[in-house]
Amino acid sequence: MEPENQTAISNFLLWGLSEDKGLQPLLFGLFLSMYLVAVLGNLLIVLAVSSDSHLHSPMYFFLSNLSFVDICFTSTTIPKMLVNIQAQNKAITYEGCFTQMYFFMIFSALDSLLLTVMAYDRLVAICHPLHYTVIMNPRFCGLLLLLSWLICLTYSSLQILMALRVSFCKETEIPHFFCELAQILKFACSDTFANDLLLYCVTGMLGIVPLSGILFSYSRIVTTIVRISSPGGKCKAFSTCGSHLSIVSLFYGTGLGIYLSSGTAHPSKEGSVASVMYTVVAPMLNPFIYSLRNRELKGALRRFFQHKNLFSVR
Repeated sequence: MEPENQTAISNFLLWGLSEDKGLQPLLFGLFLSMYLVAVLGNLLIVLAVSSDSHLHSPMYFFLSNLSFVDICFTSTTIPKMLVNIQAQNKAITYEGCFTQMYFFMIFSALDSLLLTVMAYDRLVAICHPLHYTVIMNPRFCGLLLLLSWLICLTYSSLQILMALRVSFCKETEIPHFFCELAQILKFACSDTFANDLLLYCVTGMLGIVPLSGILFSYSRIVTTIVRISSPGGKCKAFSTCGSHLSIVSLFYGTGLGIYLSSGTAHPSKEGSVASVMYTVVAPMLNPFIYSLRNRELKGALRRFFQHKNLFSVR
């Protein structure tokens, strides 16, 4: 591998989801709508949790952070895609591409780690309810969040620094709607063995270790719930986990599809669809999954809008 980046290119070309010009207005309207719903839905959760004292608990603290990360996650890819469709220009600058990859890796990894922390929160709440407030104290919750950010920043910085050492062929066309490191490395003109090894090992580890933690947490949770004698108690315990399980299934199901498709020599349409589910659909559905199944959050949102209406009347 060359010690320095020898590339002379200034742009990459993003193919997008379709080259059919007739479909571009439809894609623009569809993705703009999904992006606005995702941002507004997650923003409402952040505002509801921060403004309602009833929701100042560890579970909602991590939920509001997940919503904030989802806003950032969708904002790393979709705005650029919409600009390219509107301007009928597929180009993205070299610096812009690497910046997009850097933040994409940060926020996708943060999603994974926050879902793991939320599973641990449910484990403590259900398996150790008497010690919940002692274990999940504000300082410990803040430490878990800080540790998650540090891991993701270190991971993303390492990946980008390694990628900057790679030289690329001219007129590189990426068969995707955003810059993804696994796809970018396939068009390198220099040796990428170390990059590929780091990418698949560390990315796999950041997926497998958190998922293992989630599975372990829920195995303990299920064991505890089975021992509850009251049917009402069982239903209440399961209801607190239902929304989280739905989001975990959606996130890891689509994430696994991307991870497997990124290893193929020729990217498929299925991989692009999985990317859309992962980057847009999952963050868009998260607020609905939590708000529809959670009475406390629905009540907080109702009070938030009533409070805003009161101020507007005044």
